[in-house]
Amino acid sequence: MIPPDDPRHGAEPLAMVDDWGAGVATAAAVDATGGVHRHGDTTQVVRIASVTKLCTAWATLVAVEEGAIALSDPLGPAGSTVRHLLCHASGLDFDTDAVIAPPGRRRIYSNTGYDLLAEQVGAASGIPFADYLAEAVLAPLGMRSSELRGSAAKDLHSNVEDLLAFSDELVHPRLLHPDTAAAALAPQFPDLAGVLPGWGPQDPCPWGLGPELRGTKSPHWTGTTAAPGTYGHFGRSGTLFWIDPVAGVRCIALSDREFDSWAVEAWPPFSDAVRAAYA
Repeated sequence: MIPPDDPRHGAEPLAMVDDWGAGVATAAAVDATGGVHRHGDTTQVVRIASVTKLCTAWATLVAVEEGAIALSDPLGPAGSTVRHLLCHASGLDFDTDAVIAPPGRRRIYSNTGYDLLAEQVGAASGIPFADYLAEAVLAPLGMRSSELRGSAAKDLHSNVEDLLAFSDELVHPRLLHPDTAAAALAPQFPDLAGVLPGWGPQDPCPWGLGPELRGTKSPHWTGTTAAPGTYGHFGRSGTLFWIDPVAGVRCIALSDREFDSWAVEAWPPFSDAVRAAYA
């Protein structure tokens, strides 16, 4: 807890990121009235690691609506589709081409799957995926500081301000039809068990078409008070992004400290404190 005489006190609980031991640590929250609260340099650009997948998924769904691809298109292992890849149900390994399970049997978190999605969108649209993402999602949302510099699974560089704009899109979609956006936030193959990286086995391990869904997972990085419908993503570079639709709170925190045991200890109480302060 920050002492009352500490100059950071007025920014609680977002100032808790200062204790993460990171070189860069900045955060923002949107409260239940729509007010935005910030801490640190929210224009600082960092690699957001797997939070990238939220933007990649949204661009993929734009491609679906444009008719370039379909959720039912075969992609990845035999029997797998675009839908399977978006929700980590294809059976692909984390970062190789190995097939660990048949499609639709286990929730196996896969960077490989997201790179395949990007290749498919690029091939179908005739536009390199980094450019497609920029044209379909980043530019329309005014995410001027964001740029994909490598893998569509983990290499978007962005900042808190741009991700605030993206959070507006998730809550009030304008790039996607509301039905498509609602499907993205609904459990896909809802009964699948799996391992949430860094947090252990979860049964079930719900996922949407891109966003991870809290469900009944425990332990969980969004804290102990998060509603089951809470959704978002975290990244190994020390980044997190969640939206709790029941509390009406959104939270973004970016850092440059690689995910490890420190995050398992720090993120749940941080998320609970943000929710308690701004609901």
